[in-house]
Amino acid sequence: MEKKKYNISVEATLEVIGGKWKTVILCHLTHGKKRTSELRRLIPGITQKMLTQQLRELENDGVITRTIYQQIPPKVEYALSEYGWSLEGILNSLCAWGDRHITRVYGDRNAMLEDSILNDIT
Repeated sequence: MEKKKYNISVEATLEVIGGKWKTVILCHLTHGKKRTSELRRLIPGITQKMLTQQLRELENDGVITRTIYQQIPPKVEYALSEYGWSLEGILNSLCAWGDRHITRVYGDRNAMLEDSILNDIT
């Protein structure tokens, strides 16, 4: 198999975390382990099929871990892997830029953001 070559290194980053949902999933996982149903509640715009696909891709890239508990009903939890935690600075920077952008364009960031732990400024 031929190795892929990138024009610039940010392409490699975007290949792993790019798209509409992966960074949102990762941001939620910075606040702890989540079950699939929790992620669906936290990300109301995502379909079950897309969530499953994005979780599989993130797991295949080694950014998240999936833990399966042998119980009835089955329980599966997702968490950031050690490698995934290396993205924390990038995710924080994306959130900070988004806050500044919302304020610049819309004025009141609180009026534009849903009530969520991810939107609390600390």
